[in-house]
Amino acid sequence: MNAEQQKLSIKEKVGYACGDTASNLYFQTFMTFMPIFYTNIFGLAAGTMGWMFLISKLWDAFNDPMMGMIADRTDSRWGKYKPYILFGTIPFGVAGILTFTTPGSYKLLYAFLTYNAVMMLYTLVNVPYSALMGVMTSNTADRTVLSSYRFVGVFIGQFVAFYCVGMLPTKLGGGTEPTAKGYQITMTILSVAAIILLYITFFSAKERVHPPKGQKNPMGRDLKDLISNGPWLMIGIATFFQLIFIAIFSGARTFYFQYFVEYGEVSLLGIHRDWSYQGLLTIYLISGTIVTIFGVMATKIISRIVGKAFCYWGNLAICGVITILHYFLKPEDLNLIFILNFIRSFAIGPVSAMQWAMFTDCADYNEWKTGRRSTGLMMAASLFFLKFGLALGAAAIGWILAAYSFVEKAATQSPETVKGIVLLNSIYPAIFALLGVAAMILYPLSSRKMLEIETELVERRKQAEKESSEV
Repeated sequence: MNAEQQKLSIKEKVGYACGDTASNLYFQTFMTFMPIFYTNIFGLAAGTMGWMFLISKLWDAFNDPMMGMIADRTDSRWGKYKPYILFGTIPFGVAGILTFTTPGSYKLLYAFLTYNAVMMLYTLVNVPYSALMGVMTSNTADRTVLSSYRFVGVFIGQFVAFYCVGMLPTKLGGGTEPTAKGYQITMTILSVAAIILLYITFFSAKERVHPPKGQKNPMGRDLKDLISNGPWLMIGIATFFQLIFIAIFSGARTFYFQYFVEYGEVSLLGIHRDWSYQGLLTIYLISGTIVTIFGVMATKIISRIVGKAFCYWGNLAICGVITILHYFLKPEDLNLIFILNFIRSFAIGPVSAMQWAMFTDCADYNEWKTGRRSTGLMMAASLFFLKFGLALGAAAIGWILAAYSFVEKAATQSPETVKGIVLLNSIYPAIFALLGVAAMILYPLSSRKMLEIETELVERRKQAEKESSEV
């Protein structure tokens, strides 16, 4: 078997997955806890926070694709993409700690600078990390398996982040509520873990798939190839809507449990005790993550039966419908809140795993169609869709809370505000999930088509190597 087609060892798959565990110690913390940290701990107004998120992401419109083009043009003894993991990991870890540090003055300026710094360093590490998946093997079936490993890593990171950031800012802060000191210590612990995990990825993964010999890399041509890649545009637009959906319901859950869900002397799935809202929220997040891991593990079987595209948009449709049902729940419907979350959590697993497997398929499609391979740019622009969707979703939380008269650091909220929080957990995010479904219904790269593309690309590369050796 050609080296670039070889099936990856379990050790290499696990090593690669460690990188996403590391990144999601941050990513999940940003999605779920950053809105409530900035409003109720740091002290930013909800509307101001929303605008800060949006303005920051305008830079990513240039930052992500730029990083992809730089990585595609890198030539080092470690490869094209691995050096950025090697040298970017420690600054990324430090920036995360600073982002969750609360200064005594100039808070908005500090928040803007540290948030942008950590997002730029996220790009520096994660664009090459995402591209690495596309060059570890050209075997599309094995890449689907690698994507499943990757997303088990994602949800392990999510599990750890939910537990640590859900509970430790209170315990380490020395109070009965989360504190600024508690958040800072918690992020220091997570940052050290992330640094170690990213270095495991660096030493485990190997780059095997290389661009066609003699390929030139004019930036204009790269961008033209990108915007003319129809399948990539479809999955990119779907990812944009998907991440708005995820960002809204992820960030709003903390407000939902603090201000809407009934806690105290209540029964949860047959367990009756005096529950704090932090305790209920942490169990909700962790149990959902465990179910999501089972969803990721089922991805290979589901995609084999129904194909990658339907596996993606069918499960995203389930997520949208289940999220709408939350609108009809009452504060005392604790068991139903958890049961619906289990269903949605299982469905989101295959959505996340398929998303990146399909992006790497689009990189193969681009090479098959144009004779050029730009994996870094392809994955960077894909990450832009993800991050811009995340930013708009996070910004929408701030804007909607402000529109419903949310009061920062208040123990209770008005009925109007609580209604807005319920909508943030139901109708508003569901709209974007269903828009993502609409974007993917006509996706053309079936499993049969990808097998045809993979076979033809391998033959082309063999022929190119043969011609090169004869010269």
